[in-house]
Amino acid sequence: MTEQHPSQPEPFPAPETNQEVLMQEAAARIQALEAELQETKDKYLRSEAEMQNLRSRTRREVEEARLYAVQKFAKDVVEAAENLKRGIDSLPKRAEHEPEIITKLRDGFEGIERSFVALLERNHITRNDPTGAPFDANFHQAMAEQETGEHPPGTVLQSWSQSWLLNGRLLRPAMVVVAKAPAAAKLDTTA
Repeated sequence: MTEQHPSQPEPFPAPETNQEVLMQEAAARIQALEAELQETKDKYLRSEAEMQNLRSRTRREVEEARLYAVQKFAKDVVEAAENLKRGIDSLPKRAEHEPEIITKLRDGFEGIERSFVALLERNHITRNDPTGAPFDANFHQAMAEQETGEHPPGTVLQSWSQSWLLNGRLLRPAMVVVAKAPAAAKLDTTA
């Protein structure tokens, strides 16, 4: 008869033990698959968010390209509008007994300018006269400063040209004269 030693394992695991091992392996496999599923879901959500961002950015870039594609042309047209305005301003001021031809020329040029500016505005090109407004370096180019006590420092006193915008974006800054505080009266120290 053979004696069994209690320290030696049984040749075949008990059925309960075999089932426990299978359950542990299955649970480990389920846990690994759930982790893999979660990782795949996370990657999917990230890539979907990235695609949405790409679509939005592309849509915005296409819209900006459409809105501002004519920017160079608009700058040239604005230059023509400024020249027309300078031409009108160079005509003699209205006088009571001026020759009829001068009156007709002035009226004709002013009508052309109104029509031209209306055409620009229909195409989202607008002008702004900054006279009397606070100086804004985003829209104005200071050409000179002038001492004055009548206006607060930093106020646009005179506009040599107006600012022009295309769909709200600056095309051409206004060239302006800006107010500055008058210098303090010099004290007479010779007395």
